[in-house]
Amino acid sequence: QVQLVESGGGLVQPGGSLRLACTASGSMFNIYDMGWYRQAPGKQRELVAVITSGGSTTYTGSMKGRFTISRDNASATVYLQMDSLKPEDTAVYYCKLRDLWSRVYWGQGTHVTVSS
Repeated sequence: QVQLVESGGGLVQPGGSLRLACTASGSMFNIYDMGWYRQAPGKQRELVAVITSGGSTTYTGSMKGRFTISRDNASATVYLQMDSLKPEDTAVYYCKLRDLWSRVYWGQGTHVTVSS
């Protein structure tokens, strides 16, 4: 069983930065990829960024250039550096892990609020 623990959310002013972290425990040696999704109030959950165990990354267009995903394989931790934050980035951010057998695990979510 895999457990994901997220941290780093909070309140930030427009133009500011936050760094989210998600650490996996359990079957951490069978990770295919890890990523971040977000869900704003009244909207569907959407992909933010994904990184494979080999380091390949995928970003959703509106976040490209402002957000950076990275990972530490040794600690099974994935990070999301968010810069130049906008009010429309306000959402609950969820960590997702997919293992080698395509099983998917989600974190509990961390709130990010961008407001002056």
